[in-house]
Amino acid sequence: MRKRIHYSYLIGIGLLGLVSFKTSWVSPWDDGPSPARTPAEELATFQIEPGLKVQLVAAEPMVEDPVVLTFDEAGRLWVVEMRGFMPNIDGAGEEKPVGRISVLEDTNGDGQMDVSTVYMDSLVLPRSLALVPGGALVAENSKLWLTQDTNGDLKADSKTLLDPQYAVAGLPEHAGNGLWRSMDNWYYNAKSRFRYRLNNGTWERDSTEFRGQWGISHDDKGRLYYNYNWSQLHADLVPPNYLSRNKNHTPTTGIDHGLTIDRRVYPIRPNPAVNRGYIPGTLDKEGRLQEFTAACSPLYYRGTALPKAYYGNVFVCEPSGNLIKRNVVEEKGLLLSATDPHPGREFLASTDERFRPVFLASGPDGALYVADMYRGLIQHKAYVTPYLREQTLNRHLELPVNKGRIWRIVPENWQPTQRVKLSKATSAELVRELSNPDGWYRDLAQRLLVERNDKTIRQPLVDLARKGGTPLSRFHALWTLDGLKWSDSQLLFSLLTDENALVRTTALRLLEPMAKTDKAVRTKLEQQLLRSWEKAPIEQVLQMTFTAGVLDAKGAHPLLAGIVSRYGDTALIRDAALSSLQNQEFAFLQTLLKTPAWQTHAPSKEIFLEMLTTSIVRKRNPAELSTLLTQLDKEPLGWQEKAVLTSLAIQGSTSKMPIKLAAAPKLLTRSNAALSPSRLENLAALFEWPGHTVVKENRTQKNRLSDDEQKLFAAGRQLYLTTCSGCHGTDGAGLNRFGPPLVGSEWVLGDEKRLTLILLHGMEGPVEVAKKVYNVPDILPVMPSHSTMDDNSITAILMYIRNEWGNNAGPIGRRTVGMTRVTSQGRVVPWTAKELNNYMLEAKTPTAK
Repeated sequence: MRKRIHYSYLIGIGLLGLVSFKTSWVSPWDDGPSPARTPAEELATFQIEPGLKVQLVAAEPMVEDPVVLTFDEAGRLWVVEMRGFMPNIDGAGEEKPVGRISVLEDTNGDGQMDVSTVYMDSLVLPRSLALVPGGALVAENSKLWLTQDTNGDLKADSKTLLDPQYAVAGLPEHAGNGLWRSMDNWYYNAKSRFRYRLNNGTWERDSTEFRGQWGISHDDKGRLYYNYNWSQLHADLVPPNYLSRNKNHTPTTGIDHGLTIDRRVYPIRPNPAVNRGYIPGTLDKEGRLQEFTAACSPLYYRGTALPKAYYGNVFVCEPSGNLIKRNVVEEKGLLLSATDPHPGREFLASTDERFRPVFLASGPDGALYVADMYRGLIQHKAYVTPYLREQTLNRHLELPVNKGRIWRIVPENWQPTQRVKLSKATSAELVRELSNPDGWYRDLAQRLLVERNDKTIRQPLVDLARKGGTPLSRFHALWTLDGLKWSDSQLLFSLLTDENALVRTTALRLLEPMAKTDKAVRTKLEQQLLRSWEKAPIEQVLQMTFTAGVLDAKGAHPLLAGIVSRYGDTALIRDAALSSLQNQEFAFLQTLLKTPAWQTHAPSKEIFLEMLTTSIVRKRNPAELSTLLTQLDKEPLGWQEKAVLTSLAIQGSTSKMPIKLAAAPKLLTRSNAALSPSRLENLAALFEWPGHTVVKENRTQKNRLSDDEQKLFAAGRQLYLTTCSGCHGTDGAGLNRFGPPLVGSEWVLGDEKRLTLILLHGMEGPVEVAKKVYNVPDILPVMPSHSTMDDNSITAILMYIRNEWGNNAGPIGRRTVGMTRVTSQGRVVPWTAKELNNYMLEAKTPTAK
């Protein structure tokens, strides 16, 4: 069967020149229509890891188009049903209020739901749910509502608007979702910058870092996990909102950390009906999806029904490939990584093209639950390509709709058992549940205790936090006390020397709000940290670095100077230190310039000084900057002064509003051999003083970069220092045994798409730069992939390295990285130089400008 690619469509999305294609496309693996199956028939299509089995929990008409699952304290399953999603291929009628939230119950204990109660109906594309006292938070029609069941009949009696801007983007695939209650008693969201909390009976909204696309969960330490359709697993390495405290600093790591560069998926059937199936590399020769294109709902599994090896694994849905991937997470120091334990075989896969796993949840039975939307078309109308439209219609995938299944994954010999219903538990029993080996019970017990506000359990919680139970139960006890506003400084100080690192760092974190308001606590904490940081493990040092932000400068500055001197080669420590220096950057720079340990040069110190100076410039304080320029006016310049000047000059190239100085700085009014003319010009453009006015139109635009491109250039410098300088040097000259030079490199100055492919997929083997061949042991054998970085960050790095150190390649297109990522789908190993050049020739793209 021949499929015609619409030439006009390729022009419209900017793929011409990026992909080699023919005007007709032959699909040897197109096996015709893919009819809907019954639940029993679908069950027979599953391939699951050995020792496990899949069980049906519920199916249509009891449940239709399930997109979110959660269990309540009585063991009932709440389901968000997005019944209005894409009722036809054009999405006509999607705005109709046909969505609902149902509560399913298994009344006879056989493991299958047999009673359904509609909690709410007449909803427009409902997308998120969180159970709260007396009802539920519900996200629908782009808004967040508080719904209440006042008489206990499992039906909402009231609906109060909490936030009209919860999911303002509107489109189902790109709007806020989640409402995930984390350890700190806040509700977090994916594709959103908002979090919510019930505080003294009032719901409040707070800003937080932007995270993910669809679905969110946390691990045993409360770290948040999420993903994007193209990148299957990301996580925060630090607690929320720490790295965003300093408005003068943009962190380069810690939040949105990619855990795996492995993008491969292993379907067990052809997947021709994917949106980008016409692009070479999306599907293999058998028509199977090669890498993630619709990754969603990452769940950190903390249940007890599956074998112990599965605890702490993260499962990720890939509905386009009809599968669920399993990832084993490993913690190394401050970093997290994840790997597929069985490459070539997925945790769960189906030969049924309509199996669409879109959400995962843990249940009170410890099992893993799967929401299967069960439909042929899951792409929203806004993104349906002509290719996908043709596939869908020709193979009758647009109908039927309004089906759906919920599956449970358990061991082969597993039988449902009677579980404790926390709805009937006393407060004392809930305290004991904080020690349950199953994370679902620990989380729910904490939530219920905070909501009940039963003062009789204060001492049991203190006893548990101090000496009872496991480290995880003590961790939950501390956060329960915090949620109840019962945290006690005496208890927390006693835990700073606890044998368990999680307990120590949690106590330190919980002391911060007390230290902010109580000088005695602040002084005691300062003394404790200055006395103990040098012998602390790196995990505790990181928290100490954050906690320094609540100390007085006289204690915080020597603490941070010591930490960054010792651990400054760790990007996360650098970002943590800068996050703790809001409006103290200049004073801290003075401390570093006088500290003996900071007189000896090291690349990590140079990087930190540049980042610190950038923060000083962003503060835009004329008095501080005048003093700094005076300090720099000396010859010869040492490494410290050169690092500061480099940062000042780069910021000067991007500043729209010059900073007004009271007098002319001598450094900028005389010749200075240490500064290149372009550096001096950019530095002078950062300031105005009597007799010197910056006329924007008269400025030489460095490397022909526009204002927005100059901003990317400056951001690229910060990202380069964190990501690339360890191998290529802060000056781009390369480092022996690590990486080749970037200065004058034809790989950097040549075709921007080719350079993008190197960052996206990595490069291995010998490479020739400026007529010199670099190979092991002169450089590392492989440059790693940076595919988990977002398009804007990669664009910023490319903008920087192509226009720094005398490189003058000019701007890189804003859409280059995104389109190159799309057209190179399926590439899962690093390039060799020969392969990459051949690829560019085959794509008929010039390899040089």
